[in-house]
Amino acid sequence: MGSLGPLEIGLIILAILLLFGYKKLPDASRSLGRSLRIFKGEMKGMKDDDSVGGGLRGKDAARTTPVRGEIVAPATPATSADGDLSAQLHEEARVAEARAAELRARAEQTRAADGSR
Repeated sequence: MGSLGPLEIGLIILAILLLFGYKKLPDASRSLGRSLRIFKGEMKGMKDDDSVGGGLRGKDAARTTPVRGEIVAPATPATSADGDLSAQLHEEARVAEARAAELRARAEQTRAADGSR
């Protein structure tokens, strides 16, 4: 009593396979492994921060974890592909803003027409 034999372990594995399906188990284990790696990295980062005395002393600001929702982008040199992508994204944003303004104007016209009836 208390120790699991090969039959019990086999039954447990069979129950897990029946519950989750054999196709989902690799994805679940991969996801669990990534989560554990992230957790270990964060714990190591916290220990490093504590040993340095807190703050960003001795660390690159682009590689630290953002605090309070701040977004820290790594400093990378801009290449021509980055410039093209940036220009494309700015153009898409401009088009989206123009479309939103058009929809707002249409909604205001509809409200005004409904109010005058």
